[in-house]
Amino acid sequence: MIKKIIAIIILLFYIFPVQAQTSKADSLWKVLRLELSTENNYIRQKEEKIARLRNQLAAITTPRYQERYRLLSALFNEYSSFRFDSAITNANKLVALSKKLNNKQYLIQSQMGLATVLVKSGFYKEAFETIAEIDTLGGTGKFHYDYLNLRGMLFDEIAAYNNDAYYATDYRKAARKEFEKAGSLIDPGELEKTINLAFLQGSGQNKQPDAEFYYRYLLNHNLSEHQIAIIATRISHAYSGKDKLMLLTLAAINDIRSATKETFAIFLLGQELFKMNRNDDAYVCMQEALGNAAFYGTRNRAAQIESVLPLIASRLIEEKQHEKEMLWIGIVLFILVAIVLLFQLVLFRKQMIRIEQNDLIITEKNTELEDVNGKLWESSRIKEELIGLFFKTCSSYIETLDKVKRKAQHNIKLGKYQDATQVLGNVHIQKEKIQLFGTLDSVFLTLFPNFVSSFNALLRADEQIELKEGEMLTASLRIFALIRLGVTDTETIARILDYTVNTVYTYKARMKAKALVPPEQFEQKIMEIKFTDER
Repeated sequence: MIKKIIAIIILLFYIFPVQAQTSKADSLWKVLRLELSTENNYIRQKEEKIARLRNQLAAITTPRYQERYRLLSALFNEYSSFRFDSAITNANKLVALSKKLNNKQYLIQSQMGLATVLVKSGFYKEAFETIAEIDTLGGTGKFHYDYLNLRGMLFDEIAAYNNDAYYATDYRKAARKEFEKAGSLIDPGELEKTINLAFLQGSGQNKQPDAEFYYRYLLNHNLSEHQIAIIATRISHAYSGKDKLMLLTLAAINDIRSATKETFAIFLLGQELFKMNRNDDAYVCMQEALGNAAFYGTRNRAAQIESVLPLIASRLIEEKQHEKEMLWIGIVLFILVAIVLLFQLVLFRKQMIRIEQNDLIITEKNTELEDVNGKLWESSRIKEELIGLFFKTCSSYIETLDKVKRKAQHNIKLGKYQDATQVLGNVHIQKEKIQLFGTLDSVFLTLFPNFVSSFNALLRADEQIELKEGEMLTASLRIFALIRLGVTDTETIARILDYTVNTVYTYKARMKAKALVPPEQFEQKIMEIKFTDER
């Protein structure tokens, strides 16, 4: 079942015209390669058929010469294009049997068959001798036609074998003369007339049909595979290029399918492919042709193939060497490109690292800038609050002093010195200081509401400051509050708080002694307490 499916696929691929980008010749070439891979199947079928004929022939025990001649003829026809030695053996048996039968027609047919095999195999001397023995007297027109064609084929083969500039020309002339004589003897049939149209050189009605016409004609006229191969090879000489390639490929395919080993088509196809610089394909054909020649035993064909095969092989070697050189060039170019790309990658990597480093620096600078901006904003807010406090306090004291001044002056003018002294006595400096400290504490805690808790976080747990009810800042806290506001000079702090310098030093030393951080870092930690705008 599988074999039938494969055969149908091959047939469809083979018969239907290919309208894709590849030509019919290219499509047939694919079929040929497929047939080459299954060639042994056709050879086995041929051998099985020959074995059946041999068994039938061996089964004849009585003389029965007519039956023996029929089977020997069939066996010779199978061997004539398959194996030279077996073909010659059976041809000689046919000649001997014809003489025994005393049948002139059988004898002529046997001698013609023997001569044909000798011509195809390159035994030209023996072929001449066999042809000379043929009795041409009293033969029919068809006999003379075949006889002259055989002589023409002999001269043509010798010309192809010699292939020189002198003798080959004479043999070709002799071959052409024999073919012309043969053509004048009988009226050609429809098939022969159609074949002859391929060699017309005129125009109009005498115009040569295209190769596509013969492709369809050969496939649609119930010709045997061997007939298709012979006619396609013959017609191919009238065409060139893709057309010739198509016909020769068609012939080679049918030679394989008919298990024909005495084949000229595959050799001609190889030559044509070689001309087209399809050297790999040409080498495949020549190898097949050489194998066929060795299988059949064709001396002349083997000599022709062996003269061409080294040329194809040398060109293939040159191509492979060129491909190898191009491959090395490609490898070198690839390595160079890879090195350049690697170098570019290294530079790119360095640039990326530099960019990343710059991004880190920029990020750090931005962070520093944000920190500086935050500190500037914090400093600005503190200054605003302190300036507001300063003007508010100054305004209050100026107003108080103005009232005291006017009352004292009024009492002095009236001579009420006692009352003036009393007015001045009503100014309580200590009370004013307490009020000033209270205002300072209030403003500071508004700016730094977390100051006390942050300050205690710097002290040991058992040394933390606990505020009394209603108390905002202690004396120690007030000293460090001024430091946080930027008043770092000890004498200035002492004047503001009405302390002695030693008192300020003492308070500071006590707090630093209670701290969790080293004394030299304590004031820096105080400066790190965050400012909060909760307005």
